[in-house]
Amino acid sequence: MYRGKRLGIMQPYFFPYLGYFGLIVHTDRWIVFDSVQYIRKGWMNRNRILKAGGGEKYIGVTVADHSRETLIRDMRLAPEPDRFDRIRRHLDAYKLLRAPRYKAVLDLLRDCLETQTDDLVALLVRCLSRTCSYIGIPFLYEVSSAMALTHPEPVLPMDWSLYMCAALGAAEYVNPPGGRTLFDAQRFAANGLKLLYYEQEFPSYDQGGGAFIPGLSIIDVMMFNTPERILEMLAQHRLCEP
Repeated sequence: MYRGKRLGIMQPYFFPYLGYFGLIVHTDRWIVFDSVQYIRKGWMNRNRILKAGGGEKYIGVTVADHSRETLIRDMRLAPEPDRFDRIRRHLDAYKLLRAPRYKAVLDLLRDCLETQTDDLVALLVRCLSRTCSYIGIPFLYEVSSAMALTHPEPVLPMDWSLYMCAALGAAEYVNPPGGRTLFDAQRFAANGLKLLYYEQEFPSYDQGGGAFIPGLSIIDVMMFNTPERILEMLAQHRLCEP
């Protein structure tokens, strides 16, 4: 655990890529950010895995009909009693490729997905928590919509992070590299905050043949690597200043 108060804030994603878990590892406090509008065709209800015959494809959960303005916290899942079985059928490529961790990951996914909740955020937090436990990393989280934080109305995307850092007494904020075009380091510094970017390296691993495809869902990483090896991968990163 870091001595400083290093905050991470991210929307909950469906079995996200390796770098998402690296962000979790390298923060002291993790906020599941569900207070903004749900983005269709984003990463909250789907991710990419290997496809039988080569290449990649999407798998995910089906959300209920909703308006464009629906907030993440209000998103519901479509009724689907066989959710795990449907997703399991999409994992045939890993069985054909004889992924060494196939059974262990299948058991994990069953534990994650066989739940009666229709709350998208609750399901995603369940998946993140159990995946972190499987890998062997702590996941100490809070959900933004349940925190009753008071702050001015955000205008820019970075305002959410600034206001939440101030409300929670953070000293540092860690962002994925994609935030460089949206976040102003000088404004963070003016508010007594250090802005850092987490850059994850993607060490190649044997995906059962064919060219290596980086950045797939953590499902793919877990299929071919032990938890110990995944921790070694997470150690291959940089924390960079703007």
